[in-house]
Amino acid sequence: MNILQNKADNLLSIKTGADNFELYLPMLKNKKVGIVTNQSGILSNKIHLVDFLLSKNIDVQNIFAPEHGFRGTADAGQHIVDGKDSKTGLSIISLYGDNKKPKTEQLASIDIMVFDLQDVGARFYTYISSLHYIMEACAENNIPLLILDRPNPNGGIVDGPILEKEFTSFVGMHPVPLLHGMTIGEYAQMINGEKWLKNRVQCKLTVIPCLNYNHNLSYSLPVKPSPNLPNDQAVNLYASLCLFEGTNVSVGRGTVQQFQIYGSPFLPKSNFSFIPKPNIGAQNPIYNGIICYGEDLSAIAKVNQLELKWIIKAYKNTDDKSKFFNSFFTKLAGTKKLQAQIENNIPEVEIRASWKEGLLNFKEMREKYLIY
Repeated sequence: MNILQNKADNLLSIKTGADNFELYLPMLKNKKVGIVTNQSGILSNKIHLVDFLLSKNIDVQNIFAPEHGFRGTADAGQHIVDGKDSKTGLSIISLYGDNKKPKTEQLASIDIMVFDLQDVGARFYTYISSLHYIMEACAENNIPLLILDRPNPNGGIVDGPILEKEFTSFVGMHPVPLLHGMTIGEYAQMINGEKWLKNRVQCKLTVIPCLNYNHNLSYSLPVKPSPNLPNDQAVNLYASLCLFEGTNVSVGRGTVQQFQIYGSPFLPKSNFSFIPKPNIGAQNPIYNGIICYGEDLSAIAKVNQLELKWIIKAYKNTDDKSKFFNSFFTKLAGTKKLQAQIENNIPEVEIRASWKEGLLNFKEMREKYLIY
């Protein structure tokens, strides 16, 4: 099922926070509003939140755009510059350019901040890192933050190693597992409640909840949350396959099956191969124009945990193990232990067992912040 196809059986029954506008429009009336959003910030009628608010005479001052930009077309990691939205003329301030945290002068005209981004439930998906910095800036400048919540397409899956503090980065800012099993509204409540912001400040936070939603429900995203997550399968496999980004293996960037395939020139020749070429979201993909051998996962059943079997298999089969991992792997994993476990041929069941205590402690903490 393509992510752009509207799944009427669940999109009509589940109402996002953006569609729960009876709750938040009165909070924005006669206020100067800033909005953190991108192409995923749409209502069920496909109208973008920014256009909807302007149609309701809400005084929108600025748009703040995360990684991939306001229209969601930039490559992963690509420097994003400030600009103007051609449709509305509103100023766009990048949260993935010169500053990841809004400056005080960029917030001077704002009475309230609205946050509406589609998360996918993975620690290294940088929208929750942008959330952290927005919350911090709002707290420091005494600006209330209104989060329009959206379902987690990976539901309540909680799995993977917990981030260790010394490996904190923009792809992992908090001591949570790789799959955290929370909506972005619930996650914001955790950031606030655990006082993870600088100097332990807390922001004035209001979460506009989804309606008719719980973590056991399937949810198909109406638009791509970022350029290289084109469908439900990619979203489901993202957390497991993203670990390959810390290796010499491609996850299909530069193809139309991003995060549904993996391969490299250093894996054994097989019946499945692909050749990455520049496209939207991957202007210079790894192994551009070079044949890669690997595995096609585009038709496998939905996974309900962090899968390690593919990266373990690739490591075992690569022709030069010393060149398999790079330094980014530790940032993604949030620990040095996972690489060492794979290199030392520790069985997957033992690797999973090493996560058990951390996951139990996290689930206990997480329980306090769940809305659904």
